[in-house]
Amino acid sequence: MPKHMIIANPVAGRGAGDRSVPQVERILSGYGLDFDLVRTERPWHAAHLAQEAVTMGYDAVVAMGGDGTANEVLNGLMQAKQSGAHTCAMGILCVGRGNDFAYGMGIPTDLEAGCLALAQAHRRPIDVGRVVGGLRPQGRYFGNGIGIGFDAVVGFEAVKMTRLHGFPSYLVAVLKTVFLYYKAPLAKIEYNGQSFTQRSLMVSIMNGQRMGGGFMMAPEGKPDDGLFDLCIAREVSRAHIFGLIPHFMRGTQATQEPIRTGRAQRVVVTAVEGTLPAHADGETLCTEGQRLEMELLPSQIEIIYQPTEAAQ
Repeated sequence: MPKHMIIANPVAGRGAGDRSVPQVERILSGYGLDFDLVRTERPWHAAHLAQEAVTMGYDAVVAMGGDGTANEVLNGLMQAKQSGAHTCAMGILCVGRGNDFAYGMGIPTDLEAGCLALAQAHRRPIDVGRVVGGLRPQGRYFGNGIGIGFDAVVGFEAVKMTRLHGFPSYLVAVLKTVFLYYKAPLAKIEYNGQSFTQRSLMVSIMNGQRMGGGFMMAPEGKPDDGLFDLCIAREVSRAHIFGLIPHFMRGTQATQEPIRTGRAQRVVVTAVEGTLPAHADGETLCTEGQRLEMELLPSQIEIIYQPTEAAQ
């Protein structure tokens, strides 16, 4: 029987990670799953635990937390793979703030449904992104996407909120960021053999579909097609930013003139004037970056997900 390592982040979702442990243990035991559960104790601990789980022979490693926990587990699995170890499948149980990583992979964001998906054990290979630059000159892997500019600052502001959770916290953070970050850096953007320089309010490089718990940055994004989906917004007025917000919530921003979309396997963004705040899967890459290089690596790991028909 496949054996699972559940890596639980106790502080995810303002303590929901820790509070949900008994529920998860009860549900998974009811399904007859063979698993061990360990709690993280510090930043990047999930990555180390995931890498160790591969060497110990676990068949699947499950991130129980939010997007940050999932990103750490992904990095641990990829580091194990790069060191030559046999890799294993990845699962996610959602107890975090945005849960965008899971959403883009076809994993239920409801905790009980996520446990069922683990029991059903449907798997598929997914692509994995790698970014070099900022605080990670040696490189960092990501599963959902990179946000440069406005959406990165939104994430920074959302983390500061103590009374709101989930999508409402990101929505309020968007409204705050309109007044904090409306002067865009002059950025050179390169992909598919083309290069252009503009004042870019936001550059999103997506492997998944959604950021901020409800903003559809790449509504057609697929994590197994070998290409990033790009959403690039030039600098606009504050009033115009407010007008764009509903389009990002519906995923219709491509119809708007300030937005450029595209698809690429490699993207480079360089600050010509100003600096680049950026995140990877919601985790800070830099607050004042100069150059970021993103590459998509095809079919790197298997993800445990839930096909539409299995959810019925």
